[in-house]
Amino acid sequence: MARPSEYPTELRERAVRMVIECRQDYPHESAAIRSVASKLGITSTESLRKWLRQAEIDGGIGAGKTSEEIAEIRALKKKVAELRRANEILKSASAFFTAELDRPYRS
Repeated sequence: MARPSEYPTELRERAVRMVIECRQDYPHESAAIRSVASKLGITSTESLRKWLRQAEIDGGIGAGKTSEEIAEIRALKKKVAELRRANEILKSASAFFTAELDRPYRS
């Protein structure tokens, strides 16, 4: 399970908006990211870069899986793991009861 983010969603959205708005004022996007990160107290510029890329994907600008698709995949993987565990339990129970039925009856 992923650890919770130390940055609130509002801060992430604000940081992404700020980078998008001031991107043209800097020679490189990375300079805009560094500037916004330092202004907002974001210690990792890589985190801000990832937020920006995900916002572009969610907005239809970039290629990749949207946040909704990622959440759905995560939920489906969790469900598959749960079903596999249940299947293993049922297989073990089936083997146990089959062995019980095969035992000779003693009176």
